[in-house]
Amino acid sequence: MNLFSDIRALVIDSISALQAEATLPEGLNTDPVTTEPPRDPAHGDMATNAAMVLAKPAKMKPRDIAEALAEKLRADDRIASAEVAGPGFLNLRLSNATWAALPAAILTDGTGYGRSDMGAGTKVNIEYVSANPTGPMHVGHARGAIVGDAMASLLAYAGYDVTREYYINDGGAQVDVLARSVYLRYQEAHDLSVDWPEGSYPGDYLIPVGEALKDKVGDRWLDAPEEEWLAEVRTFATDAMMDLIRADLAALGVHMDNFFSEKSLYGTGRIEDAIKTLDDKGLIYRGVLEPPKGKTPEDWEPREQTLFRSTEHGDDVDRPIKKSDGSWTYFAPDIAYHYDKVTRGFDMLIDIFGADHGGYVKRMKAAVSALSEGSVPLDIKLIQLVKLFKDGQPFKMSKRAGTFVTLRDLVDMVGADVARFHMLTRKPDAALDFDFDKVVEQSKENPVFYVQYAHARICSVLRKAADAGIDVSDATLAGVTPVLEDPAEIALAAKLAEWPRLVEIAARTHEPHRVATYLSEVAADLHGLWNKGNDNVALRFVQDDPAATQAKILLARATAVVICAGLGILGVTPVEEMR
Repeated sequence: MNLFSDIRALVIDSISALQAEATLPEGLNTDPVTTEPPRDPAHGDMATNAAMVLAKPAKMKPRDIAEALAEKLRADDRIASAEVAGPGFLNLRLSNATWAALPAAILTDGTGYGRSDMGAGTKVNIEYVSANPTGPMHVGHARGAIVGDAMASLLAYAGYDVTREYYINDGGAQVDVLARSVYLRYQEAHDLSVDWPEGSYPGDYLIPVGEALKDKVGDRWLDAPEEEWLAEVRTFATDAMMDLIRADLAALGVHMDNFFSEKSLYGTGRIEDAIKTLDDKGLIYRGVLEPPKGKTPEDWEPREQTLFRSTEHGDDVDRPIKKSDGSWTYFAPDIAYHYDKVTRGFDMLIDIFGADHGGYVKRMKAAVSALSEGSVPLDIKLIQLVKLFKDGQPFKMSKRAGTFVTLRDLVDMVGADVARFHMLTRKPDAALDFDFDKVVEQSKENPVFYVQYAHARICSVLRKAADAGIDVSDATLAGVTPVLEDPAEIALAAKLAEWPRLVEIAARTHEPHRVATYLSEVAADLHGLWNKGNDNVALRFVQDDPAATQAKILLARATAVVICAGLGILGVTPVEEMR
């Protein structure tokens, strides 16, 4: 059930009726017609732009269309009033009977309420986290992991065919540094003293990796030159780090469908194939780039390079894909990786990157546009930094990593549910403050607690009713029709009606934080109704009469269904009682 879609369908039917009467001309495009909550709730329950968008093609005044349309809409039992405002805005109020029918419809739909077929099976690849496999993930990675995972769940909920993917950056020089760092831990495992060069990875997390290497090869490599052990230690270290990363992600509730190795692109012809595809389109050439904007670096010099003509696909400048020594730039394997996604048949690509990748967006979009001939859209979401606080002070250190707070530190300190919800309370492109004390405090200022408390309150009244011998099963409640008369009851029902529409908007814009915001609003309405019941016994969910209890508790149970659905998208487990 989608009440906004139902009322929009009523508006479209009314337009058709006006066309049949020759009040409106035939052939009007009704696709732009919408029904949505008005900006000011005082104006009504819903508003439609029909008169405004049809006026020009109909060659009529918007207000004249609105008046005629309002008359048709008033004839429907679901519409309590249809009022024309201003030049042609049409505000609608729904009947109390319409709101009263909603909770039972929600329970009838059950877990299907709010789900959408909007995606129509569109194949989407969402790449997120993709941290270098050189150590444990930090809090910045946690935010990207949470946003990407919730976005994947949201799109799947809206009918998309989603693949969650992690790109393992194991093809660069940083993995050689990891291998050398593990070798030093391997030497320490043999009770040797070592010196840590600048730029290495001295975190304690590599101690067990060095010991595991010792257990595997003994002292075979202690006096061996680097060329004998580097490749094998590199693979050994990368595998160990990926095991660590997988475990950390699992602790956060994140599970990938696919792990793709950057290293698999090298020496296999896959980079060459991607570049040849661009070359065949006339997009690869030899040329000299303009100097960087602003102050020219002292070491910059004009030189001929192999370039990708990315400006033909929306970029600001063309981009080098091969260095002067003939090796690939870092951009070349990224092109090949995204070409692989295109050839795997994905209809849409989404990348979740850190804020430091801002300069990367246009070039990557240009590459995907060129490789897919514009048929596969790429959306890149940039994740801003997380500022950590504890006891009112910045919190930065981790004994395990040495220099930063790890993802596992975060989960161990506040739990996965709290971390996930709080990381989704703001848009990903906005900086986020994470106060370890505030995110676990039990107050209405803490959105995690406020939403969970709403669900726990509902569970408590359901238990109380059941203990009193009242049947509050979903099957029974779905056959009950409540009477919603108080404004607080109607406000809560109206908020629940927004859920299917909210899902589609959030999925369309790739913004899972909208779900967290919505759940906070639902919780506020539930708590508001609960508090009114403290003063007005008639508004309490549990009444002396079993039938009255069922009629009242139905709205609460429908609210729980929506809260559970929203928390499920966010990857948060709803609680049944607060401890």
